[in-house]
Amino acid sequence: MPTISACIVAYCDYDEVCAAVRSVLAHTPQKEFTLFVVDNASPDGCGPRLAATDFGDSRVTVTCLPENVGFGRGHNSVLKNLHSDVHFILNPDILLEQDTLEPLARWLLDTPGAVMATPQLYFPDGRIQHLPRRKPTPWLLLARQLAPRFGGVFEKADRHYTMQDEDLSVPRPIQFCTGSFAAVRTDVFRAVGGFDEDYFMYVEDADLTQKMLQKGTAWLVPQFRAIHAWHRAPMRDAGKFKMQLVSMGRYFKKWGTK
Repeated sequence: MPTISACIVAYCDYDEVCAAVRSVLAHTPQKEFTLFVVDNASPDGCGPRLAATDFGDSRVTVTCLPENVGFGRGHNSVLKNLHSDVHFILNPDILLEQDTLEPLARWLLDTPGAVMATPQLYFPDGRIQHLPRRKPTPWLLLARQLAPRFGGVFEKADRHYTMQDEDLSVPRPIQFCTGSFAAVRTDVFRAVGGFDEDYFMYVEDADLTQKMLQKGTAWLVPQFRAIHAWHRAPMRDAGKFKMQLVSMGRYFKKWGTK
């Protein structure tokens, strides 16, 4: 049986983070499991509340960072403490419905060349989320932003970007593994240095996927599933949308536009 670990980076919303933590603990029976909860200096006091919460499970460890270091650096803060075979990168808006982590870890380790994988994610109301993607290009990212408003050619490009023109009911290689819920071989995750800390937030998961793809393959494994609230803040917040544009520029400067 593989050893597994997971990390949730929290920023505000104590109740949502607690729900995710309790969900993961309740549906992960393995004793050899560590769940790291890293609070990114939440201004609403979420961190101290998490540290003071008795989850009734010694497998959870809460760390409160003194400043908000961003998504990638938050996850990287546990790198030195990882001794698992497979590590899970989880958003605080993820909910498990069944024992998922250990079976997914076994699938990853049993699949030759696989270094990264994601399950099929669903909205709380049961709708499917189209998160497996092809490698980003400027056109595909632009189309993704404009498709909900204008449809047409933008919607067609977005469907191609999110692989909706492929059969996603079976495991298949992908080029962009979402950071909302990603399983990584721990040794490879450490070897590539975890997330690129030059990204504060957004597109760091696309960057990590490209680094992991230099070591093996990334997969969608739809036989595993989880619930993901998927707040999509950049679509509603001008400041966060600007941050996303900055991250996109950094990504394309590093990996090219084709």
